[in-house]
Amino acid sequence: MKVLVINCGSSSLKFQLIETETNDVLAKGLCERIGIEGSNFEYKKGDGEKTGTLTEMKNHKDAVALVIKALTDPETGVVSSLDEIDAVGHRTVHGGEKFKSAVRINEDVIKAIEEVSDLAPLHNPACITGIRACQELMPNLPHVGVFDTAFHQTMKPEAFLYAIPYEYYDKYKVRRYGFHGTSHDYVSKRAAELLGKDRKDLKIIVCHLGNGASVSAVENGECVDTSMGLTPLEGLIMGTRSGDLDPAVISYLMGKENLSCEEVTDILNKKSGVLGMTGVSSDFRDIGKAAAEGNEKAENALKAYALRVAKYIGSYAAAMNGVDAIAFTAGIGENDADVRERICGYLTFLGTELDKDKNKTARGKETIISKPEGKPVLMVVPTNEELAIAMQTVALIKG
Repeated sequence: MKVLVINCGSSSLKFQLIETETNDVLAKGLCERIGIEGSNFEYKKGDGEKTGTLTEMKNHKDAVALVIKALTDPETGVVSSLDEIDAVGHRTVHGGEKFKSAVRINEDVIKAIEEVSDLAPLHNPACITGIRACQELMPNLPHVGVFDTAFHQTMKPEAFLYAIPYEYYDKYKVRRYGFHGTSHDYVSKRAAELLGKDRKDLKIIVCHLGNGASVSAVENGECVDTSMGLTPLEGLIMGTRSGDLDPAVISYLMGKENLSCEEVTDILNKKSGVLGMTGVSSDFRDIGKAAAEGNEKAENALKAYALRVAKYIGSYAAAMNGVDAIAFTAGIGENDADVRERICGYLTFLGTELDKDKNKTARGKETIISKPEGKPVLMVVPTNEELAIAMQTVALIKG
């Protein structure tokens, strides 16, 4: 089956057309600056060269129309018409408690996504806009929602409840939801396959380390805990997000700097993390370079980052009463050998030992990076959220 995967932001739209029988990406691209002057459309056919054009896109409907035109174009396209596409899979960030798996999108589903939009104000409204545009231009295709929060819905109350008055959970569903679920699901499955075992027989910790980052504990195929919370702000130190901190920091800064709650929240989301700690960048490549050149703030940020990840790994090993494999994924997890080495330096108490030579050469490819005699197994497993969305879409359509 051919599945068109759509990932909408407030002013962007990423897409991939995937042949799920072979896992081949037939075409992919990006619509940038939608509704903004200087909007750009990038397109890449299979293994061909990427092309880019400045093209006016007033709204997401214009963007979807450009995607369809490129995919069906006699020269650049990969299908002769929309009839060759079997379904559209939409990445949806927040599904609240309602969605525990992929669902066929209808008006009730859209309403439910709208109802939790205050928990993901930057993502859910944009997703709905994209869904509406796709439904209008591709009305005969099934549309499927795949939720970042769904995989974590197997967490039990002891893992997802906060120690605040229970009435806030009753009234507003204030709880831990977790994110990057599609990635955690895919990587934990793939890690088990690489070990030649069934995921239901393993305890796996997945470290999704990118500009946004999270850790999950996957026991017997189900998520039992994860580091992100009500929003993607909780948990690890990230590119621009603070991660865990004393909640009193918010009121303290409000008083000292005469800031509103919204202003402090904006600082914690957009001006903190390694960017705030170093003043250098939110990109770990820049942080690593600065540290190598003797920048003390950059070195301290890398140390703090590694320690935070290691602490979560240790706590999740305790939560599952053991761990069989630890998988590193996403931009930093897949490509930054130095960060992996820093993290793994804390993990020898578990009985594992990093193979430094394998770690240095493991860049964006599936690799076991621990020594054979060590347990748990340390692994690099590249994520593929688009393929995971496509496969979940196919599974739902086929029933």
